[in-house]
Amino acid sequence: MKFGKKPVIIEAVKWTGDNYKEMQNFTRDNSSLNRHIGGDEKGNGFPQMYEELIIHTLEGDFRVSKGDWIIKGIKGEFYLCKPDIFQQTYEKVNEGTIINKIV
Repeated sequence: MKFGKKPVIIEAVKWTGDNYKEMQNFTRDNSSLNRHIGGDEKGNGFPQMYEELIIHTLEGDFRVSKGDWIIKGIKGEFYLCKPDIFQQTYEKVNEGTIINKIV
């Protein structure tokens, strides 16, 4: 037997590095912002201040990189999705779009 995935409309927000309030509102405070002094996120360069977004999911806490998407699941849970996977998997839909059930 073969099965297809049921169509689902999801909500998602892209982390830009400067939209923490939007992310906090979207995740209902299931995210936090850590501030670090040191090299950049990869340990390079001169000491500087940088911020790191942490998303709290069912699988644990994840560091979110700029460009990553946070997806709200069908039960209100949150997932981290890398930009290339998001682009291959999802497409923007218009508000009010209805997906017909396949019977």
